[in-house]
Amino acid sequence: MNTLPINWLTEGLIDFEYKKYLLLAYLQAAKAEFGEQRLYPVFSDLIMHYRNLLQVKEHKQLVYEQFPQRISRADFEKLELVYEKIVEDDETMQQIEDIIQYAAPLFGEAVESGKELYDFVERHLEISPVGITPIYHNEGYLFLEAYPGKETQVYLYRITIFENTYEKYRGINTQHLQTVRRGLAQTHENLKVQLLRERHELPNPATFAVVSKIPVPLEHSLLPIAKRSLVKYVARLAA
Repeated sequence: MNTLPINWLTEGLIDFEYKKYLLLAYLQAAKAEFGEQRLYPVFSDLIMHYRNLLQVKEHKQLVYEQFPQRISRADFEKLELVYEKIVEDDETMQQIEDIIQYAAPLFGEAVESGKELYDFVERHLEISPVGITPIYHNEGYLFLEAYPGKETQVYLYRITIFENTYEKYRGINTQHLQTVRRGLAQTHENLKVQLLRERHELPNPATFAVVSKIPVPLEHSLLPIAKRSLVKYVARLAA
């Protein structure tokens, strides 16, 4: 899809009409992705751009933590120097502020559309434990089933916990192990038993099945939302 550079606000020609053209083309592409129920990566990009924009609007500065991991500290420092020069130029800064005033509500609307789609998909997911659930839930197997497919995607998952001064965060990594054809004899419980026979690195794994009740793209919506839903589910078990 049509992407928007991380530093679109300060990169190239700083002109209201030009930036408006870039922005509207990007938002149109994002809307088309949502129309196909494809949330990622466009939804996370929209949130990143929106946060950056609000930060600049409120504090007239860039914050490294708001940027995604794909921008290095060195690249950010170069971008920051460019922005500092812009702030000192009253005429150019006025152009930036006009662009921000125009773009912020449009980004807000796009992010809200993404949230509505995310919530819709999440509401139509069913999560359930498979077999006996051990005390340790941060590592195990995820069985993911799309609708109306006849396959179960099997993943190894690991949940990591990291903290800063204010909050505790949970992240999740998944590794696709296999795709299993569903059938009357191939229940989730049977599949778990089969994994225990074939793989010995997890002798007593937590195992969860996530089943979608609506058709959504696997890689661009179902898997990322299922992963986040599983993190919340496991967090409730640990509470």
